[in-house]
Amino acid sequence: MSKIALGTMLQSQGFGTRRWCRELIESGELMVNGAIIRDPRASFDTNNLRFTIYDAEWIYREHVYICINKPPNFECSRKPSSHPGVLTLLPEQFSRRDVQPVGRLDHDTTGMLLMSDDGAFIHAQSSPKRHVPKVYVATTHDAVTPELIAALKSGVKLHDEPAPMAALRCEQVAEHEIEIVLEQGKYHQVKRMLAAAGNHCRALRRVAIGELTLPSLDIEEGAWCYLNPDQITSAGAAFAI
Repeated sequence: MSKIALGTMLQSQGFGTRRWCRELIESGELMVNGAIIRDPRASFDTNNLRFTIYDAEWIYREHVYICINKPPNFECSRKPSSHPGVLTLLPEQFSRRDVQPVGRLDHDTTGMLLMSDDGAFIHAQSSPKRHVPKVYVATTHDAVTPELIAALKSGVKLHDEPAPMAALRCEQVAEHEIEIVLEQGKYHQVKRMLAAAGNHCRALRRVAIGELTLPSLDIEEGAWCYLNPDQITSAGAAFAI
């Protein structure tokens, strides 16, 4: 059993500085197990610790692992340049606890984006040595042809890449739509592969990472959800949480 002082707990969850969290508790804004607690030094077991701040209920989490259904025109950067950052779609305290994207999607690419404040998890999942398949649905400018599918499966040559890049799997799902599965995650890879195969990408959506699918999470575009350990394993997590 691990205990934590309430002032320290609130700070670790991203609710503000140590002083602010202490004043928040002393002013009676924190409830634990339905009771107002005004002592920042009061300690509680962190296991399934539920607390309420400003009438919103939270659960203590040593780290957060979330999935966001990224909308278009948001940047996967803590310092965005031309569009809002994806962190603006999350509660403010997530930014304070250094939640970051696991990998990146282009500003105009939508769909599944994992995020966490666990540095070891982010590093492990982002490593090029990891071979977690990622599934994308691409809308093409020209109609999909058998020749396009064949080229993407056999491999196309990209500028600055020493060897041809091939899809693990590729199939047509509509006249102007393909589903393509990749492992590498190179810069603009789907768009560049389509261009090299003689077509162009009009829209791109990531719908799965590993065995974790966006439809199974049932979150609308722009929304997010916490991931449980089984879901993280489905996404190809490198270690147990």
